[in-house]
Formats: sequence, C-alpha cells, structure tokens
Amino acid sequence: MTEQVHLGIALERSGWHPAAWREASARPRDLTSARHWRDLLRTADDAGIALATIEDALALTDRFEDVDALRRDRVRGRLDAVLIASYAAPLTRRIGLVPTVTTAHPEPFHVATGIQTLDFASRGRAGVRLVAGASAAERANFGRRSSGVDAIPASGRVEDSAGILAAFREAGEFADVLARLWDSWQDDAIIRDAATGRFLDADRVHNIEFEGEFFSVTGASIVPRSPQGRPLLTVLAHQTVPYRLAAEHADLVFITPHDADGRPGFALPGILSELDAAADELRTGRERLRVHADLLVLIEDTEAAARSTAQRLDEWDGAPLTSDARIVVGTPADVADAVRELAAAGVDGVRLRPARQPADVVAIAEKVVPLLRSTGTLREDDGAGTLRARLDLARPESRYVRERVSL
Repeated sequence: MTEQVHLGIALERSGWHPAAWREASARPRDLTSARHWRDLLRTADDAGIALATIEDALALTDRFEDVDALRRDRVRGRLDAVLIASYAAPLTRRIGLVPTVTTAHPEPFHVATGIQTLDFASRGRAGVRLVAGASAAERANFGRRSSGVDAIPASGRVEDSAGILAAFREAGEFADVLARLWDSWQDDAIIRDAATGRFLDADRVHNIEFEGEFFSVTGASIVPRSPQGRPLLTVLAHQTVPYRLAAEHADLVFITPHDADGRPGFALPGILSELDAAADELRTGRERLRVHADLLVLIEDTEAAARSTAQRLDEWDGAPLTSDARIVVGTPADVADAVRELAAAGVDGVRLRPARQPADVVAIAEKVVPLLRSTGTLREDDGAGTLRARLDLARPESRYVRERVSL
C-alpha cells in the first residue's frame, strides 16, 4: 500500500529564491497587495493543500544579515503574517492558515489572542509557527534588549551558544503560555442566558498564574476558547535543542532532511529517531508529534528548462541557491517522486517551499498535486471541520477542566 502524506506549502514574499522577484512571471508590484496573498492562498486551497505557512520577520534584513551591507537587489519589506492570514480566512475554504511569529519580542498574550481570533475567523483553521531568537536588527527595532542571537556558532551547534539556548528556553515558555491562555476559558464558559442576566460563568474562566524565567502572566485570555480549543502549534527544527522544543510543545514539527548529500545529522532516520526519543522523554498526553519534511522546489515542464531557470536566477543573485531544506530543481514528476520517497520513509507530511511565486505555487497546484493524487500518495481531504481534525489531531480538552475533575 502506498504511504500517504498531507501536503503543505510555505509562502515567502516572491518565493524562496532571492532573485525570484525578477522573473517575468513574478508580480513584484503586488507583493504588498491583498490580491497577491489572496490568489496564492486560493490557488493552494483549491488544489486541496492542507496548510499554508506564511513567513514573517521583525527586521528589514534577513536573519544574521549585515545591516551595514544591506543588499538592494533582494525583496525588502513584508506584510504582517498574522494579518495576512486573518484577511485570507473568510476568502478561503479548507486550507489551514499558519503565520510565523518570532518569540523574542511580541508578548505571548497578544499572540495568543491574535491566533484565537484567526481561529474564529477561519472557522477552526488557524495555527502558528514559532521562531526563536532575536537578531541585532530585530533588537534595534524594539530597543528593549541589549543581547540576543547575533550569529550561529562556528560549530553550527545550538548547544555552543548561550544566547541561542536562552532563546529556545524563551520559545518554550512562550509556547507554554500560549497553550495555557488558549485553555483559560472552558468551552461552556459563555452561558448567554438573557432571562437570568448571566452571560458568563466566571467559574469557568481561569487565570493562568504563569511565572517563568522570561514571562509572568496572571490573567485569562480576553478571547473565548476558539473552535479548535488550541490552534495548531508548529516549529521548524534542525537539531537537538529545537527537536526538544518541538517534542515538548508542538503539535507539528517541520524538519529538513538531506539524505542525498550525506550531511551529518540530516539523514531522515536519525532525525525521526531523535524526535521519538525526545518525545518519549518530554511529551505529555497521548497525541503523537506530527512530522512534516521540507523541500524547496523549482518546477518546469522539462529538467533542462528547470536547470536553465535556476541558473538564470543564481546569476542574477550572484551565487548558487542554498537552503536549510533539500532543493529539488526539475519537473513535476521529480517533485512528486521526492514527496513519495519521504512518504515511504515515514513522515506525516511534506511542506513545499516554492522557489518562485506565483509560478511554482501554480505548478504545485496544477501539476504536482494531481500526480500525487493519481498515485494515492496524497491524503485526501475528508471534510473534517478544523485543521486539527484534518491532520488527525484530537481537539484537546482545557487543562482546567482536567484539574477540576482531579480535585
């Protein structure tokens, strides 16, 4: 039997190739238009793609890019990912909407209420992707921190940087606070009994009373419990420390296996084994961590055309495209084959990063998805009402209901 996966897509301004905005098919004047994002998300939605993540950042530069040597031949500026998702919520039907949020500067209370509101606006299709860390450019934009994450250590290991370790501890607290705030209203807290004048049962709204290393949050959310109970919480992870963050706090983790080039620590079996071990140690509850693998894709009808396009983009940018994810430059069949390989290896889903938008988004929707569907690789939409249900994740009960029952 063919192993099946959910398919996701990762949207990033004009695409994941830095020179994508210069393509003839690109729409650089539309990158800050509502129409641009509506069209991309509707294309993915109509194709049956399960979820779309939307990239975001808190600085004009890319992370760790030198502020004093800012390249002017790349796309600069972006729209707020949570607001894009909220705008698209009533304009889409089934696709999950998962904006990116950096955990170093926004307050978890604000993020919790924003994502809950998105969950209501989308009728249960909201999620969030948390990014740990605070670069120098981000810190300068907020002016509240003197230290943060200025560079990846020479070893490449998160464990060798005290700043990065602190950023991931902060991200863990951030995720914990989100979940507690999402649980703070029980499902039946709102009574709406006009005859007795009781709109709310105050005993079913709970202050979270959280005190941690980075955050101190006393009260309950201002937003009632949303359709999914807890919207989908996701992270991208490459090595041990972020794997442990995902295992303890996330519903879904995006990973970046590189089986083809033999990079140490990037073989898929090793990643899955490490995630399983971390989950056994840290995870509470019965729900299994879902694992989706990333691929960066550039798609043309022939391999020669795809290679030619990639070469042209690389020449415009002045260097070959590099990525934390495996890069597939080829035909729709090549991308479908790569997805099937990952499905056979045991992942729950695959997230495709289009090198060019909208060209590769359209190619995924119109050519890759039908190929995956024809071979039975794509998990079909079963009509489940929420993103959690579509991904076979149970709707969690509020922790405060469990606590009251156990008293």
